[in-house]
Amino acid sequence: MKKINFKLVYLLGILMLLNSCTDDLNVVPKDDDEFLSEAFFAQPDAYKRALGGVYGNLSLTGANGPTSSFLEGIDAGTSQYGRCLWYLQDLTTDEVIWSYENDPGTRELQRNIWNADNPILLGMFSRVMAEVAFSNEFLKQTTPEKLSGRGVNDPALLNEIVLYRKEVRVLRAMSYYNLLDLFGKAPFLTESDPVNTAGPEYNRQQLFTFIEGELNALIPDLKAPRTNEYGRLDQAMARMVLAKMYLNAEVYIGTPKYTECVTQCNAIIAGGYTLNTNYLNNFKADNHLSPEMIFSLQADGNFTQNYGPTTVMINGSVGSIEQNGAAIGVGSGGWGGALRLRKQFVQKFDGTAFNSDARKTIIAGARNIDILDIANRDQGFILSKFSNKTAAGVAGPNSTFVDTDFPLFRLADVYLMYAECALRSGAGATTGQALTYVNSLRARANNGSTIANISSPDLTLDFILDERARELHWESHRRQDLIRFGKYTGGSYNWAWKGNGTNGIAISNNLKLFPIPAASLAANPNLTQNPGY
Repeated sequence: MKKINFKLVYLLGILMLLNSCTDDLNVVPKDDDEFLSEAFFAQPDAYKRALGGVYGNLSLTGANGPTSSFLEGIDAGTSQYGRCLWYLQDLTTDEVIWSYENDPGTRELQRNIWNADNPILLGMFSRVMAEVAFSNEFLKQTTPEKLSGRGVNDPALLNEIVLYRKEVRVLRAMSYYNLLDLFGKAPFLTESDPVNTAGPEYNRQQLFTFIEGELNALIPDLKAPRTNEYGRLDQAMARMVLAKMYLNAEVYIGTPKYTECVTQCNAIIAGGYTLNTNYLNNFKADNHLSPEMIFSLQADGNFTQNYGPTTVMINGSVGSIEQNGAAIGVGSGGWGGALRLRKQFVQKFDGTAFNSDARKTIIAGARNIDILDIANRDQGFILSKFSNKTAAGVAGPNSTFVDTDFPLFRLADVYLMYAECALRSGAGATTGQALTYVNSLRARANNGSTIANISSPDLTLDFILDERARELHWESHRRQDLIRFGKYTGGSYNWAWKGNGTNGIAISNNLKLFPIPAASLAANPNLTQNPGY
């Protein structure tokens, strides 16, 4: 099935699901009793459209175009799910710099000097809580009692709705996983709670326990890997959330869960996914065709226009000097050098082993590697990993809003998680198999050649951390990885502008978590602030 079909469902669903206005802090409808009317559910395909709205919240910000936001008082540019996730996981690290520091919240994030008033933190917290609210409302509106009362009795539709409900519960679990990872706590709400309930605060252990139990219960009844229509989740996507949570369990709850992570990785790998033979085809306008893609955030230049991560990255990758937009399918000037690379990331590709590495899409030209003045868009190298052209070289239909989906989860990450777990003594993983997986990535990056393959002594945790940066950069993993390896806070590893120092300085341990937004604290008296803020 072409991805556009479910994107249209996104749009129709979001128009209906977001029809009710929300207040500026809590995602609640004007009418306390309902988000969606009975008239809505009398329409053909209403339940799939409502499902599309829950998915659509991960790509769209509102019902009236790319600048609209249903989060009252919160700008679309600081609240798009994938863009906010990318800001928090990558812009706060050694991978990238945003040139326009007058854009609200970006300066503080990339210099690691944020506080609870940062608008991007509020945007992310609110967007993810919106996903929880929409999920809960969908579940309320699709109970057997509700369906019976509406005369829904077609067996095929009833079976479909059962599956829809399970998918929505996975999306809700992923939302709580995001909150667990980024903020360490969240207001906890399910479909059993009245709409305007503030919700008690759940800490990391409570969220971890809920997510783990929920996903393990749901996985057997989800569609098998690669059998659902594109854009909808399956067993592998749910297992990815579990695997990521287990990989970081020692950070989250103080208990290593590497064996459990291996179990999930093995199940995903057995699901029929294969590496795309061309690394860069995972980041092009037709990347929905990639056999490596497990779950993505959808983008379409015509039907689901938004200022999401791929639109930002591709337009932002156009160099102020190079004017290379046409080469990657957008306007020739793009966004005028909005994004550049920090020196420490560029150096991950130093050495002859990376001379022909397809993952090295760094453009140096006559540029200086150092960014001494963030406002000077001619300083620092640029990247051309993502593109709004297909594998055949055809540009997307819109030169601003791209067709390229954001690869939230893909198989290469699973290979590297397995390898890390093998080195961390996760039962069920062997260093021999880990070496095979790592070398398959390096051979793919070198057009099938084994020239850059490594041997067993090279396979260390330090290598894995760097290899994850080489393979997965700009895919919203870096902050989490650096924290897990003990390299994010403190001064053992510094990067340009870390802690607001030109060459980087040590930052305090409390920055492993973001603060609960001040506005969210004010709206929910059950929430408490994280230490150090």
